[in-house]
Amino acid sequence: VLIARMSNLLDAGKLLQSLSVDLGEDDYQEPLHILIQSLNEEANLTYFGKLACEYQIKKHLSVRGQIFQKSRSLPNSSISRPVFVIGLPRSGTTFLFNLLSIDPDHRSPLFWEMMNPLPLCKSGSITEKMRVIRSKAILFSKNRFISKLDDIHAIKATSPEECLLIKGFALRSILYFYMANTPSYLSYLENSDRTVSYLWHRRFLKVLQSGYKPKRWLLKDPSHLGNLDEILSIYPDACFIHIHRDPAETIPSICSLTSQVRKGFTDHTDLNELGKKTLDFWENSKQKNEAQKNSLNNDQYMDIYYDDFIKSPLQTIEAIYANFNFSFDEKIKELVEFNIEKSVKTHKEKHIYTLEEYGLDKKEVHNRLQ
Repeated sequence: VLIARMSNLLDAGKLLQSLSVDLGEDDYQEPLHILIQSLNEEANLTYFGKLACEYQIKKHLSVRGQIFQKSRSLPNSSISRPVFVIGLPRSGTTFLFNLLSIDPDHRSPLFWEMMNPLPLCKSGSITEKMRVIRSKAILFSKNRFISKLDDIHAIKATSPEECLLIKGFALRSILYFYMANTPSYLSYLENSDRTVSYLWHRRFLKVLQSGYKPKRWLLKDPSHLGNLDEILSIYPDACFIHIHRDPAETIPSICSLTSQVRKGFTDHTDLNELGKKTLDFWENSKQKNEAQKNSLNNDQYMDIYYDDFIKSPLQTIEAIYANFNFSFDEKIKELVEFNIEKSVKTHKEKHIYTLEEYGLDKKEVHNRLQ
């Protein structure tokens, strides 16, 4: 048992030695060692889980090195205005994001670009097609080990994906908490300077837009919640669309998604601990967000509500465009309407979960997150 346990341990030194690329500043060192210690001591990884986490860390650092090299060779240029979709996980951010991404003025980093962005390649080229195929292979492997994940959170190689994969380049991403029980690392994420994540986030967008610069970047990740000051220090013209949903619905949903993901990498997940850590993290994020948003104007920050959005998605999109003074022509309106109808016809398997499974109750969640 001890030999098996030892074989599941990650080694930061060996991992770094396997990378033959300049990683830039040493801001990755602290989170790397805290993450690996947390994975080794708290995560209860299976051997496959160890390989998956090792692959993920190496992939993030490898792409980081490529971004560092490329961004240094590019002239200083302004980043197109970023629009951030934020809100608690499972709040309808994906549906909102997908409708906003229809607009050709909006560009979002795609999953395959996050996995293999460099060297830059032309749209429709053989190189792009090969990278899409490689990304599909990664997703195929993931789906084999994490059953029913697509029913809860579908990912495609050619679709926009959340910024938690970009934050991985700074090794400061909640992705690792989703993969395995890493409470020490999660605590580090809450208390460390999040600005570093957005420095690397900006470098990544700078590299991507050197190939094609959009009018606006459209970005999404619940873990942007509570990072408004850090984001604005890097992107002074950023604007935010905050979607609100009953947390008694969102918290058990993200707990269910996390426990489903972890089944692929660990032998056991303590559901009560998962519930507690999840609620603590998002309460902290929401409190920070409430304090930070007070200094923002309506043309920088807009609140929308899930129930209103689901009832009248087109009117919500129109209100967003009017609020930020974005152009909303008839062609975009038709495309949005078409995609709303299409989404109504695409029924996913019902995602079933309860607060009680995770040691939580509705009153406590409402008291802490409403």
